[in-house]
Parts: sequence; C-alpha cells; structure tokens
Amino acid sequence: MWFDINQRSSTPIYRQLVEGIKQAIARGILMQGEKLPSVRELAARIAINPNTIAKAYQELERDGIIETLRGRGTFVAVQGIKAGKGERKKAVREMAEKILVEAYYLGLTQEELMEILGEAVEEWYRERSVGK
Repeated sequence: MWFDINQRSSTPIYRQLVEGIKQAIARGILMQGEKLPSVRELAARIAINPNTIAKAYQELERDGIIETLRGRGTFVAVQGIKAGKGERKKAVREMAEKILVEAYYLGLTQEELMEILGEAVEEWYRERSVGK
C-alpha cells in the first residue's frame, strides 16, 4: 500500500488517508490518471470503515486531487495550477509557520532548521528528477 494508517495517532484516520494519498501522488507513487481502489475495495484492503474512506475521497475530490467518473471509478486528477502565484506562496507560508512553531518547541536553532529543510528540499527534488 502507498500509505500507512496509525490507529493510535491523534490524527483522524480520514485525514491520514488524505495526507497519505496526497503524499503518494507528490512522490510519484500514484500517477495522474491512475485508477484508485473503490471505497469498498480499499476499506477491505486496509480494514477501515468504508464511510471513513468515502469521507477522505470526498475531501480529495473537493480539492481537485482525485476525480470520480461515474461508472468507471476514481482516478488521480490531472493537476493544473488552480491558484495564482501569490495564493500558492501564502499557502506555503502558512505551512512553514506551523513547521517553525514545531521547530521552536523542539529546541532547534535557525541553523539546524535551515540545514534540515535544505536537505529535505534537495532530496525531494533529486528523487523527482531521476528518470526525467
């Protein structure tokens, strides 16, 4: 499976599903246009209530990450840039603020955080450039 569900996590299972699917798409594990398992199939495969899977799929569809084609199934959507550059930068800035708060409580210095982020960014793009 392309994601892990932690039953003991304080994060709701449907959110774990949403984040797991988004991450699988971003990492190239799931490709644009690829068919996803049906709600029932995925529920049986990972032993989760079908309503939880449906809730995650609904959120992903609302965000334009996946699309359901009646009678054909659910697919990874072909991604287009929906937001303007300013909106995208604002969204990433808000996520960065959350990272900064966590880094503060973990006692990381600015230099340590910059090193971690720099390594993560380099690794992320290096993994995606292989085979291009």
